[in-house]
Amino acid sequence: MTYTVILHILNADPVVGEIDELPNPSDSMIVLSNPRMRDGKDVPYLAENAITILWPVDKLNFIEVLTGKEEEEEIISFVRE
Repeated sequence: MTYTVILHILNADPVVGEIDELPNPSDSMIVLSNPRMRDGKDVPYLAENAITILWPVDKLNFIEVLTGKEEEEEIISFVRE
């Protein structure tokens, strides 16, 4: 299962991408696919053709895990008729 995450990097703008599995506490690197800025633009300090990058975990403040569309569809909300 792939997860869409936002990496909050020390002294830099957050980067959005996909990871195959959540990092373990013992991991020192995170593998991020399809890196992009929050607005979908290319990350300015990466090469334009970069598809997958390895990011050191010690350079991150925290990682946000975003919900998938499948989970959002399962939410039942109340509608006033």
